[in-house]
Formats: sequence, C-alpha cells, structure tokens
Amino acid sequence: MFIRPRRLRLTQAIRDLVAETDLRPRHLIQPYFVQNAEGIVPIDAMPGIARTGIEATVKQVEADLKLGLKSVLLFGVPDEKSALAEHSHDAHGIVPKTVTALKKAFGNDLIVMTDVCLCAYTDHGHCGIVKDGYVNNDESVAILAEMALTHAQAGADIVAPSDMMDGRIAAMRARMDDEGFQNVGILSYAIKHSGAYYGPFREAADSAPKFGDRRSYQMDPRNAREGLKDALLDIEEGADILMVKPGIHNLDLIWRLKEACLLPICSYHVSSEYSAVKAGERLGWLNGDQLMYEQLISLRRAGSDMIVTYAGREAVTKGWIK
Repeated sequence: MFIRPRRLRLTQAIRDLVAETDLRPRHLIQPYFVQNAEGIVPIDAMPGIARTGIEATVKQVEADLKLGLKSVLLFGVPDEKSALAEHSHDAHGIVPKTVTALKKAFGNDLIVMTDVCLCAYTDHGHCGIVKDGYVNNDESVAILAEMALTHAQAGADIVAPSDMMDGRIAAMRARMDDEGFQNVGILSYAIKHSGAYYGPFREAADSAPKFGDRRSYQMDPRNAREGLKDALLDIEEGADILMVKPGIHNLDLIWRLKEACLLPICSYHVSSEYSAVKAGERLGWLNGDQLMYEQLISLRRAGSDMIVTYAGREAVTKGWIK
C-alpha cells in the first residue's frame, strides 16, 4: 500500500477541511500610539502605523471594529517627561483620556487594554525610577500600581504591565482591588526578552533609554526556564493572561508556557518583526503580505490564544484572514 498524504492537500477546500490552525480577527490586538495633539503623525520606522490624537483614534477604532478587530492596546506618547514619571499616573493624561473616549463611544463592544510602563514618561527612558544609576524595583512598582489604577478608573478593561519589575502584578492587583476594580484584568508581559527587537517601537513611543540598556530587568534571551519561572510567579500574583515577547523569536517558549499553565497565552508580534517585513517588501526581496500572514499563523500554531500585532488592520483589509 502506497501512503499518499498529498490527498489531503489536493484542493483549497480539502486543505481548509483539515487545517489545524486558524487565524481570525478576534485573535488580533491592534496597538495604538496616542498623543495629546490632534491629527495623525506617521511613524517612519513603522510603515502604516501612526501616532494619533483622541479624535483620530476614536475614528480609526470605529473603522477597525467594523472589520472585526475588537481589541486595542494603547501606548501613551506624553508631552512631558520627568525623572519620577509623575505624568504616568495623571488622571488627565493622554491614556486615561483616550480610554474614557473609547469606552464612551463603543462601550463593551471594544476591549481596551493599556500599556503600563514608565519608559515613555521618564526623562531617561528606562522603565522604572533610577537611583544611583540603577532602576529601583520597589519604588518603580509603587508608581506602576498607581498607573494601573488610573487606567482602571478611566475605564480600561485590561491593564498590561510591560516594565518587568519584580512583584508588580501583585501590587497592581492589590491596588486595583482595594479601590473596587476587581474586574479589571491584568495581561502580564510575563516573558519579555531584552535585545534589538524594539527599535521601531522606541521611535514610535519616544522611549529609548538615554544611557545603558534594559538587561538588568528584561530577560536574557539565552534562558528559557527563567522565563517560565517568572510567568508562573505572575500567575500566583494574580495575572489573568500571560504574554511572550518577542513572538516569532520565542515560539518555543509560547509552546512551553502553553503546556505549563491553564491561562490564556498572548504573544507580541513586535515592531522589528513587523518593520523588517515591510523593509524587505519595499526592497522587492519578499512577498510582505504572505510572510506577515505566515508569521501570525506560526504564533497561533505555537499556542498563542491572541496576538498583539501592528499588522492586524492589514490582515483583515487585505484579506489575509476573513
């Protein structure tokens, strides 16, 4: 008997029948860079992505919702920075104002997630408060907890701490619960590696560190078990969803984390993964649409229940997914 696996690859209909992995708009989280100034400011390093004022953000989100994109992740681009990141937890800051506008416009039809990190709010660009050249963990956590509470008070459905400070999940959970926001979820950046993956993002958010690097708090990409340990600690502290970042470079960790716990797993298709495809397409070296789709499918296949991706809108408008 001659076994012929190709029988199940013969037509598109048969391939669809036996497909093990799907990709739908509901799986995608579209990031936004929000600013106080109205209008749209394209980001050179991230073709197709822009900084947007509140009115422009609401208008674009309305269009995205019609496409089936029901989740957004907001990154604030504040006008003012300081050593102690006071504006990170200002109730009148750009992120709380945008959250309120979005929830007023779309209510529970839209899932509003907010990034909780100090890098865009500190004048030195690090993700926490710097003392004597070192990012002070506990002082940073206290401010991050206030930032999470401010976003919850504005109406955020889920806060997403990306700072990588120890103990921040427990602090945010306690702070929000004490103020009556027990139903606001926490999407933890549980495994987030340091490295060269984030250059375009740092241009978009104006968040590049002014000195040193982030290796003392973001994870060493050489380690796998360390990331799993931190992720399991986040579960104990009260996280609701766990993220692996960067996505494509950590398919093994997405799979291992999926096997290790019962929480939903999110992956972040990061700025360099997105922009590298755009650059290769612009040079005529590759089919950008096909490659971007294949990257997103690989993240789903590895075990991602949801994906933060700058390509979400394109995926739907260009018909990569339906």
